[in-house]
Amino acid sequence: MRALRVIAPHVVEIQDLPDLIAGPGQLLINVERVGICGTDIELYTGEMAYYRSGRTTFPVQLGHEWVGTVIAIGAGVSHSWIGKRVTGDTMLGCGLCARCASGKTYLCDDRIELGITDGWGGALAEQMLIPERYAFEIPDSISIAAAAMIEPAGNSLRSVEATGLTENQKLLILGSGTIGLLAAKFALAKNLEVHIAGSRETSLQLARDLGVPHVHTIEDIEGNLLREFDAVIDASSSDFMPALALRKVLPGGTVVLIGLSETPSMIDTRVPVLQDVTIVGILSASPGLQGAIDYFASGAVDPEPLISEVIGFHQIADRLEGNRGMDAKPGPKIHVDPRILK
Repeated sequence: MRALRVIAPHVVEIQDLPDLIAGPGQLLINVERVGICGTDIELYTGEMAYYRSGRTTFPVQLGHEWVGTVIAIGAGVSHSWIGKRVTGDTMLGCGLCARCASGKTYLCDDRIELGITDGWGGALAEQMLIPERYAFEIPDSISIAAAAMIEPAGNSLRSVEATGLTENQKLLILGSGTIGLLAAKFALAKNLEVHIAGSRETSLQLARDLGVPHVHTIEDIEGNLLREFDAVIDASSSDFMPALALRKVLPGGTVVLIGLSETPSMIDTRVPVLQDVTIVGILSASPGLQGAIDYFASGAVDPEPLISEVIGFHQIADRLEGNRGMDAKPGPKIHVDPRILK
């Protein structure tokens, strides 16, 4: 099988590897579509913090947003999986600790992060393996393209649900990338009053096209000193956004943090204390994956407008460098089809 691996910063190789064999409790999958995200770019450039901590070493096989079809199973797995289209969790817990026993495998201290840390190759290959307990069946009503958006959608759905808002309450989303735009879609499906702020006009126009009624620039939000939102989600990668979120949320409101900046984000803790604000951190899509599947299957949320282009292995390095194809649409998400040849 062919697989793409990052062997050093800014260096990738398309390698011919032995075909995989499903071990006990595992599914063998033909990969059909893989999404590229900011984490993959950090792994490509060598800036990912896991390199410094030793959790990730070169070479690394990227890909944690994916969909494919089960072609074989290992011992102890039901034959009913054969032929089913699936996606899977990224956070593979040890299965033995108290957190895993409680269902919070994404908080396991010994977890492997598929396609990110050492221990389990990602989906940028023609085949991949996933433990059965981390696999999710994809209904026929969900397209291949949408199915490969389930992992980021799980993060976005968790972020919106963490606000605790009910119909017609006001939500501000800081950041108009994939997570922010998907969060806006879920919030609209929940009948919230949705505001989104970003810095790129193309993504802000996409937000308008997606039906977000209140679209702002970050500068507009910063310049308005009024506290007016019942909750704020920071889905950006800017270190000043958490402090801005605290300035915009109403007393007693909620700030949800899912974005990560390269440098530490500093906040004055007196602000949330004196305003009785709840701050929630979102680590993983894991608890939101099934909910995202349900929203996609029902048609309540359509993620496909966020996809800009579908490329082959030979184009990945160029896209990881920040380039886009001439025919790319304005969406922030790039997908890879391992079956596309030069």
